[in-house]
Amino acid sequence: MLKIENMTMRFGGVVAANKFNAHIKKGQIVGLIGPNGAGKTTIFNVVTGVYKPTEGKVIFNPGDKEHDITGMAPDEIAKLGVCRTFQNIRLFKDMTVLDNVFIGNHLRIKSNVFSSIIRVPSYRKEEREMLEKSLYLLDRVGLLEEKDEKAHSLPYGKQRRLEIARALATEPKLLLLDEPAAGMNPQESKELMDFILNIKDEFDLTVFLIEHHMDVVMGICEDILVLDHGELIAQGDPETIQKDQRVIEAYLGVD
Repeated sequence: MLKIENMTMRFGGVVAANKFNAHIKKGQIVGLIGPNGAGKTTIFNVVTGVYKPTEGKVIFNPGDKEHDITGMAPDEIAKLGVCRTFQNIRLFKDMTVLDNVFIGNHLRIKSNVFSSIIRVPSYRKEEREMLEKSLYLLDRVGLLEEKDEKAHSLPYGKQRRLEIARALATEPKLLLLDEPAAGMNPQESKELMDFILNIKDEFDLTVFLIEHHMDVVMGICEDILVLDHGELIAQGDPETIQKDQRVIEAYLGVD
């Protein structure tokens, strides 16, 4: 589904990612881990079109054909089926929970601006369908009762779920989660693991996630990529990664 080939990202003299390669298969949950400053979010930003890489390619195949998305605009990449959440939650905090999810539907809307202004029947039909879909997604993430509350009033863990619900409204094939367990306690992390596994199956998703909570990574990821100073130093299943000496040194240092 996703191929990153020899991707390098330079910011002046700083190399944030160096000849990074990754192949992610449909239906996988793949983790991207590494110490702070290793270049993880830079890779997400390249995949989602925030940055155009200095070198290399990003190829996305949602199932119909391969698309070279290298340097494409973020909205164009999202329309193909790649959506993300952010390390620092980016909700529309003064809007309701329902409106936050409703907005995500607009990526797939067929009506134009004129149709929406004069509210032609076809637009009203689409609007009803978007409302029904938004309510369904809120129900699936356990936020239906809070639909009329302002987003900023939700507890931290529920704000994370709301951001994921908004991403699901765009109908992604590939969902990128940037530190979804950040700030969560062990119980919330456990609930998040179950939640990710459930939405992966229900919405037929492939998931690519950055995470520092090793219990989350080891608990749900089939394949793990390890970055250090922008370079891929290890790849494998959880058991292999836990025993890899380079990974241990990257996290804990050497004597």
